[in-house]
Amino acid sequence: MSRTVILAAAISLALAACSGKESNTPVNAPPSAQDGQPAEASANPFMSASTLPFQAPAFDRIKDSDYLPAFEEGMRQQRAEIAQIVANTQPATFDNTLLPMEKSGAVLDRVSRVFFSVVQADTNPERQKIQEEVIPKLAAHSDAIHLDAKLFERVKAVHDGRAGAGLDPEQLRVVEETYQSFVKAGAQLSDADKETLKQYNAEEATLANDFHNKLVAGTAAAAVVVDDPARLTGLSDGDLASAAEDAKGRALDGKWVLGLQNTTQQPVLASLQDRALRASVLQASETRTEQGDGNDTRGILQRLAQLRAAKAKLLGFPNYAAYNLTDQMAQDPANALKLLTDTVPAATAKARGELAEIQQVIDAQKGGFKAAASDWDFYAEQVRKAKYDLDESQIKPYFELDTVLHDGVFFAATELYGITFKERTDLPVYHPDVRVFEVTDADGQPLALFYADFFKRDSKSGGAWMDVFVEQDGLAGTRPVVYNVSNFTKPAAGQPALLSWDDVTTMFHEFGHALHGMFSNTTYPSVAGTSVPRDFVEFPSQFNEHWASDPKVFANYAKHYRTKDAMPQALVERIAKAKTFNQGYMTTEYLSAALLDLAWHTQAADAPLQDVDAFEASALKRFKVDLAQVPPRYRSSYFDHIWGGGYSAGYYAYFWAEMIDHDAFEWFKENGGLTRENGQVFRDKILSIGNTRDLATAYRDFRGKDPSVEPLLHNRGLK
Repeated sequence: MSRTVILAAAISLALAACSGKESNTPVNAPPSAQDGQPAEASANPFMSASTLPFQAPAFDRIKDSDYLPAFEEGMRQQRAEIAQIVANTQPATFDNTLLPMEKSGAVLDRVSRVFFSVVQADTNPERQKIQEEVIPKLAAHSDAIHLDAKLFERVKAVHDGRAGAGLDPEQLRVVEETYQSFVKAGAQLSDADKETLKQYNAEEATLANDFHNKLVAGTAAAAVVVDDPARLTGLSDGDLASAAEDAKGRALDGKWVLGLQNTTQQPVLASLQDRALRASVLQASETRTEQGDGNDTRGILQRLAQLRAAKAKLLGFPNYAAYNLTDQMAQDPANALKLLTDTVPAATAKARGELAEIQQVIDAQKGGFKAAASDWDFYAEQVRKAKYDLDESQIKPYFELDTVLHDGVFFAATELYGITFKERTDLPVYHPDVRVFEVTDADGQPLALFYADFFKRDSKSGGAWMDVFVEQDGLAGTRPVVYNVSNFTKPAAGQPALLSWDDVTTMFHEFGHALHGMFSNTTYPSVAGTSVPRDFVEFPSQFNEHWASDPKVFANYAKHYRTKDAMPQALVERIAKAKTFNQGYMTTEYLSAALLDLAWHTQAADAPLQDVDAFEASALKRFKVDLAQVPPRYRSSYFDHIWGGGYSAGYYAYFWAEMIDHDAFEWFKENGGLTRENGQVFRDKILSIGNTRDLATAYRDFRGKDPSVEPLLHNRGLK
């Protein structure tokens, strides 16, 4: 079911799954007189489709006070639409059951997509309050639909008779996916168990929201304030200016603020010479939500883990991971665990070798100490410089944001897919930093709008992500309105926005998601765009990273921001040689986080509340990734992906998808690389199909075989 499934997916990116306590109005009851559309609704910009190009959100008209009424009216309308489906006395068919479900909830879809994007990218107290109020209501709304016995009876009837109903392949996929979503949501439970599930879902949705809000506040509060500029030796002029600007924004004139990004390691650790300050920054990062204050998340995640295990047991599964992976490519947590644990020996061995090289540098400098986690990036940069004559300060001047965007990210897309981009300054945005581009297809037809929000701010969640304001919908005739959000350091006025190599690959990565959304070409919105399993959705994005280092693309954008000279070939070659540098560390920190996720979500329902630190230490030891100098990419207490971000029992998906993306890139290399012909094949067979067919079959159709893990291991230098 389109709108409801899309709604749940959109909320899950920001918070967790949308599900919860029962709505006050039964879903199969006709709307009462008092449920009529309020008189002021006509003034609410969400009540009708936007008149802007591509139905882009009218941010110049949207006020915070519009959100809650639109949510309420959107839920009321969808309840009425579902009630009509249930009240139909004709035998259930695709056209009288699934099709109207696909069309239902237009207002709710519009407001949900805008609100949850804005509350993630530019929150404020009023939006957080709305979020707290609306989450349990949306949870109840989702449950009221998925747990409605009469509606499920019709869905099941269509599903059971699908073979002889004359449905086309996409319709068959919609039937199967809708039926499975109802079953997974608990439609086959007894009435008593449904009530229990609703209580679990309501509590889970509220706790996930609370976790996310505490993390945003805790991350902002944990920023490190520096009084003495001498302690900042090693930072670039741009980083210093940005730290001073951040301090001014917090009314701390004359000081410097080192803000935190969402991962454990922080970019400044690679350049700060003050060892004590490095330790303070890492400690602030690791304990940002463990201060015993109002932003402490540990009690929330303890209960979330317990609650999810209980929910899985109620639905007939041994643990939450087993429940959650039923509709993923991995299918079973054992398969995900095997991919991760099989990689641990090679990753940790490489990391120990890297640590030995770091210690050699420290000893040669007569440091007199053993390397700590907060020392890794600082001395790894020195190892990189010694081995490859390469450091970040040499690289960044060649990666100016605008040049990378236009001459790198957009250029590669044009070469592969024939699409072109034109910036639009006439469309309203939700924050002054946001930019908008109209995307035109190779045949000259309008394809999509693309919004880009690149810079870090305290009102924005950490990390980088993609989603859509408007989904491609063959029924409604809408084209995609896609956005990317990142957290790059915003330069001070007059300074260039210079990126690290990691930032560059992040831009290509998120734009890979954007392409997946833009190229969607389906009839039914429930299977459109990125509405695919988690362990497939990261495939197009990680695949797109490859073009960042493609020689033709790289030469087009890697130019000095002052002189516009191309990066010297010697430097290009050093970057290529350093490709697998520090991959032992990077793979181990990722594996640690992914294994922590599965450890939390493979607990049985009768497991007690866990002491967070003790559980984490035990899990890392059990999986043999307990290297003191290589902390997990996310510790449990700020692991927003799995507690507040929809990746519960699914963080392994990045590695699973990476296996597929490297294998797919081998096909490109075998067939001539960066060409329009190859791009068209990839677009037609992967990027445009959404979830209209079995994706393992779709990949085999593209590649000619199942994916192999070998290219991934070679790419990371682990084999």
